[in-house]
Amino acid sequence: MGLIGGGVFQSIKGFRNAPSGMSRRLVGSLAAIKQRSPIIAGNFAVWGGMFSTIDCALIHIRKKEDPWNSIISGAATGGILAARNGLPAMAGSAFIGGVLLALIEGVGILFTRLSAEQFQPQPPVFEDPSQLGQQSGGYSFQ
Repeated sequence: MGLIGGGVFQSIKGFRNAPSGMSRRLVGSLAAIKQRSPIIAGNFAVWGGMFSTIDCALIHIRKKEDPWNSIISGAATGGILAARNGLPAMAGSAFIGGVLLALIEGVGILFTRLSAEQFQPQPPVFEDPSQLGQQSGGYSFQ
């Protein structure tokens, strides 16, 4: 996912920053893909691995699997990966990671509730028994 997303982003960036001329722009696009996409893919893999490790550890420690595990994992991952940049950057990245994962979990819960409503059984519709003997076509069986 990181490789594909990074490849698309870097191809556009390389195309825009290359000298004029279609062939030069395509070469610049490919050069940017080869140069930066592996780095983006590696960073994405590190983030995903750390997030999953913290998430699984929280599930094991807390003995429950709920949205709080993902929110805490996102905050912890953001903070740990920004630790080399100092405490303010670490706190900011932890906050952003927690908020981002809270939004993702909230949207997931919303879609789950919306889709669950369509699968609830509907009460059957019965005809009124007092109306069974009457017909509106003019014919009567009296």
